[in-house]
Amino acid sequence: MTIPPATEASPDVPETRGRAALPDIPEDLSARAGLLPMEASMAIFFTADTHFGHGGILHACKRPFASIGEHDELVAEAWNATVRPGDTVYHLGDFALSRDAAAIERAFRRLNGRKILIVGNHDRRGRRLPWAEQHEGIREISVEGRHLVLCHYPLRSWARAFRGSLHLFGHTHGRLPGTTQSCDVGVDVWGYRPVSLSAVIDAMALSDTRPEELRTA
Repeated sequence: MTIPPATEASPDVPETRGRAALPDIPEDLSARAGLLPMEASMAIFFTADTHFGHGGILHACKRPFASIGEHDELVAEAWNATVRPGDTVYHLGDFALSRDAAAIERAFRRLNGRKILIVGNHDRRGRRLPWAEQHEGIREISVEGRHLVLCHYPLRSWARAFRGSLHLFGHTHGRLPGTTQSCDVGVDVWGYRPVSLSAVIDAMALSDTRPEELRTA
């Protein structure tokens, strides 16, 4: 099994927000992880819930891999096909879940990019890895002129939502639909690879649900 490469966004994006099956990745949002132009000196990507080394995730999230070994290998390959060494990846939690600390570190070190962790509920061992940065709870950043609120968990309300800020989250493995200003960036949604902000914004544009606190505004 191989994970098809990401392709750039097309103008007619199908309305697909659920979990992707690998054979169908080119037909839905999961195929559009949004590689930035190669001439860009550095790109920023987002991901969550890779769960390296966690055999139970295959059944729990119906990930279509024969074994956790195959899962880890192909998720790493998809990461490195998307992310270049000079890029930055914000990982929104649950990097790995395994008692094999050496295997977790090997998985971490083979992944391209400068890696920043927003701690999730399964990162007790993952926090020991040499992340460029680690942040508990909520992290606010600015990317491409957009204010982003990053958290492992989906939030009902977040800073500056009334001013158009965007909320990126993980944890729900594609089970919780996003809104016009929020999106699950976990691998179950995006073809088992990191995703660019432009692709996330395209996905938000497909939603007809505004953030909860804005519905009565």
